[in-house]
Amino acid sequence: MQIVVAGQGYVGLPLAVRAAEVGHRVVGYDVDPHRVQQLAAGQSYVRDVDSTRLRAVLDSGAYSATADAAALAGFDIAVITVPTPLRDGVPDLTYIESCARTLGEHLRPGATVVLESTSYPGTTEELLLPILEETSGLKGGADFLAGFSPERIGNKRWSFDGTPKLVSGIDAKSLDVVKNFYDGIFQTTVPVSGPKVAELAKLLENTFRFVNISMINEMAMLADALGVNIWEAIDAAATKPFGFTKFTPGPGVGGHCLPVDPMFLSWKAQQELGIPFRFAELAADVNRHMPDYVVRRLVEALSKRGIPVSGSQILLLGLTYKYDATDLRNSPSARVAELLIGLGAEVRGAEPNIPGGDDTELNVPRVDASPEEVAAADAVVLLMDHPRFDLAMIEKRAPYVFDCRNRLSGANVETL
Repeated sequence: MQIVVAGQGYVGLPLAVRAAEVGHRVVGYDVDPHRVQQLAAGQSYVRDVDSTRLRAVLDSGAYSATADAAALAGFDIAVITVPTPLRDGVPDLTYIESCARTLGEHLRPGATVVLESTSYPGTTEELLLPILEETSGLKGGADFLAGFSPERIGNKRWSFDGTPKLVSGIDAKSLDVVKNFYDGIFQTTVPVSGPKVAELAKLLENTFRFVNISMINEMAMLADALGVNIWEAIDAAATKPFGFTKFTPGPGVGGHCLPVDPMFLSWKAQQELGIPFRFAELAADVNRHMPDYVVRRLVEALSKRGIPVSGSQILLLGLTYKYDATDLRNSPSARVAELLIGLGAEVRGAEPNIPGGDDTELNVPRVDASPEEVAAADAVVLLMDHPRFDLAMIEKRAPYVFDCRNRLSGANVETL
């Protein structure tokens, strides 16, 4: 089939390449011309797709990248994988709206449009469908098909295509076409009764993680006040073979999903039902203040050592929002750096997963986590324990370490 994947980011590019590998003709559409240039040159910027795979589908002619909307004409299935950020607590669906209008101009009878971008329940049927109908002059269900299938990016244990894929449609025929398409890409598809169920399921998945991470972060603060080692308590609780899922504390939640997705549901519930989603709101409040807590603990530790935070040399290790990631979006490290700079500290950051010099997003000079840099710092803060860090060297050379990941030990190490 002729497939369009609109949005060539961390969700869209893996889907586009995999669809090309299984035999479809795929157009990767993105409004960012720089991205398109990189893709056309066979250079992948997404960790889940190495450049060798990208060049293979380019060379075979199964995949092409474009910023020209005219290239979308004639598609059988179009998948929308564009961002859905929050702006001041309000879902920003302008990327979906714009993409829907563009696809609507090329929508033909019998074609299918699938939304993968995360949003509140009702987005597919109440926002996407009317725009497609208005722009194309066609009727959803009667003339064209539509559905929702939430993105699920794999991890170390579960590959992209090995992760079960939820699928839904606006009617039975839509579900059948959507399921058949994803059956050819994923090892397992899980059909549900409609888009709202799939939309809510995606929010449920991420809210579960968000609330539990927030709970354990607050528990870590309480444990420190009680003089109890939270990490030992977590390991002890994890020996129970049922009724407990292990989560660990950290400097805060970041990225493009966890701090955002639960607030879609909170906003929808408040706007339409007048009901607050208290768990999500409380979790968001706890995580917003984790960087403040990290800085407070660090300031106290420096003070005990007779070092004022103003003028101190602080080295932050691991600036991405999660372990071994290459993404800085909504990373708590930005807030940690901001607070320390505001207190007069001289802050440097080491992030081996993202090569580069000074980072404007974090506003800190970038350095390597070399023995010299580690030894020169008054305090080293391990925010993310990336595998490329030499932890044994850090233990040996750092005068003091505040370890937010419980990876280091020694008299010079204090854990979150």
